[in-house]
Formats: sequence, structure tokens, C-alpha cells
Amino acid sequence: MKLRLFGVSKVIYLAIYLLVMVFPLYWIVITSLKPQKDIFSYPLKYWPERFTLDNYIHIFKISKFHIYIGNSLLVAITSAVIVLVIATLSAYVLARFKFRGHRQIMLAFFATQMLPGFVALAPLYLMMSNMGLINNRISLVLMYTVGLIPFSTIMLRGFFERIPSSLEEAAMIDGCSRWTALVRIIIPVMLPGIASTFIFAFVQNWNELFLAVMFIDNDALKTLPVAMNSFILKFDVDWGAMSAGAVLSIIPTILLFAFAQRFIVEGLTQGAEKG
Repeated sequence: MKLRLFGVSKVIYLAIYLLVMVFPLYWIVITSLKPQKDIFSYPLKYWPERFTLDNYIHIFKISKFHIYIGNSLLVAITSAVIVLVIATLSAYVLARFKFRGHRQIMLAFFATQMLPGFVALAPLYLMMSNMGLINNRISLVLMYTVGLIPFSTIMLRGFFERIPSSLEEAAMIDGCSRWTALVRIIIPVMLPGIASTFIFAFVQNWNELFLAVMFIDNDALKTLPVAMNSFILKFDVDWGAMSAGAVLSIIPTILLFAFAQRFIVEGLTQGAEKG
């Protein structure tokens, strides 16, 4: 009896949790499909009488939304790829070799995760201004890459430590160089961890706002979060355009998660185990 009650209570708890998590997404989608007059109607309509795509058409009319999406994709993918390459190599070194300063490097990587990002905003702006990179997407790629390398390295190091070093040692005995053994033997085994790290880096870059607002002022170079922020006016918020933009902004991440779902589950499982 107690086990049955526990099972029922667990199902109820999970159902409530799912409702709380899914309802905001549902409300954003429904709001984006409502006519403008129904968005502020009272009492609230949880299911609109008429669906419309006017809000989606509107955001492309009042802004260069397709350009913002392209800018975000370019910056997010470029930075994520660079982070993945650098973090993979650095994580491999930290996992396979012991050298003087090894512990200090790991502590430094952990320490960077404890510092609030806004502390460095003023120095970073001054540095980018002196380098002539204000209103340049390169500045965002550089900042996103530098900011994500420490955590991505820590993340990938855990995956490397789960893979026995005997794999590349056997490949090296067969005539492979260490680099060849890494590329042909270790990295294919590491695909779940690599996919998880890439998705983490991409999502962080895709959603980042503060640095993009600080470094980019040119409308043609703005990323999607900056464009979404512009829908918040001084005395009003364009909720229809905001909701439509939010729906469009989450589509790439949903597609990415759907495509790499198997790798993510494997990566999370492997990362939770101690090698």
C-alpha cells in the first residue's frame, strides 16, 4: 500500500513539475499566434478563437530578423567549433599527462567559473575598443570562445579520464602517432562527450545578451538576443513580436537537441560515472 501511494504521489509530482515547466513555452507559442487585440483581452484566453501568423510577419517587417538569425548562427557555430577544438586538445593533455602546474591550471579553470561576468565588462570593452573590434562579430567570437574554454575543458577532461589509456597505447604500438591515435581511436569513442560540449557551447553563445549589447551597436550586425531586447520599448513591450521572436529563436536549439539526443543522453551518462 505504501509503495502504491509513493508511486501515485511521484506521478502527481512529476505531472505538476512537467506542467510548470511546459506552460511558459505553451503560453509563448499561443501568444505568438494570437491577434494583437486578443493578447491583452480579459479574461485571459488560454486557447485563442482565431490563429494568425501576423506577429511572425510583423517582426520581419519591422526588423531585419533574418539577418539577426544569420548573425547569431555565424557567431554561435564559429565560437562553438573553436571552443571544441581547443578544449578537446587541452582536456586530452590534462587527462593524460602529469606535469608541473597541472593542479594549478585546473584550479584556475575552476576559479574562472566563480567570477561573475559583469566584473570584466568595462576592461573588455576598453580592450576591444583599442583593438578596433567594436561593432565587429569577431569580438563576440573571441569573448565567447575565451569564456567557454575553461568549463568545456573541465567537461571533456572527465570524458577522457573514463577512456583507458591502453587504447591509444595499443594504437601507438601498431605504428600510429599519438596525434593519429587521438583522432582515429579516442575521438570516435568520445563522440557523446564532444556532442554534449558542442551543444552546451552553442546554446550559451546563442542565448548570450550582455556582451552582444555591449560590443554590437550596428543594426546589421546584431545577434538575435539583442534584437529581442529591442522589442522592449521605453513605455511598452511588443508582446506579439516578442513571443514570435522567442518561438523562432528556440527552433534551432530544439532541432539541435533532437538531432543529437542520443549523444546527449550517452554523454550525460558517461559524465556522471567515474572512470
